[in-house]
Amino acid sequence: MALYSGYNCLCSHACRIVLLEKEVECQVIYLDEGSMLEELAELNPYHETPTLIDRDLVLYGTQIINEYLDERLPHPPLMPVDPVNRGRARLMILRLEREWISPVLSLLADPKRKDAAEVRGNLRDGLIAMSSLFTQQAYMMGDEYSLVDCYVAPLLWRLPVLEVTLPKQAKPLLEYADRLFERPAFSRSLTEQERELR
Repeated sequence: MALYSGYNCLCSHACRIVLLEKEVECQVIYLDEGSMLEELAELNPYHETPTLIDRDLVLYGTQIINEYLDERLPHPPLMPVDPVNRGRARLMILRLEREWISPVLSLLADPKRKDAAEVRGNLRDGLIAMSSLFTQQAYMMGDEYSLVDCYVAPLLWRLPVLEVTLPKQAKPLLEYADRLFERPAFSRSLTEQERELR
């Protein structure tokens, strides 16, 4: 199994966390912006990371890769076992991607874009609004760590470089972030470039 990953790619980071939570042997092939197109041209029509290769199977798209890994390597499970809660987790991931991850990826690509302040404000306000959730539960979907948390952790890690500062009322969310960052899989998932973000 091999994962093509960017050195500082938010989406690849989520996949690396899943791989390390599963404690699976996987070769991570790091690509910088200049080599991505050439290396991935035959594997991924979008020439982007993350891209996973498992024998003859080539997968791309963060959610597809992470759900495949969870099904292929069932221990420990990162998705709920029942269909209702799995549906809720998938919906939460979709919302995260649409409302936060996509705008943040655009902002990371172009920090001086016209709507940069709006993107930062929306992210900040959304995180503040979500903060109260963590007074009642440890993780995004309850008291168990899940695939949803694997998406949120790389985003929260990048708040300083995004110039998003949270106020005191977001303390429960900041404590949640600390719980995520203290996980051994998260610590091992960080590249040197990602460590330098904080």
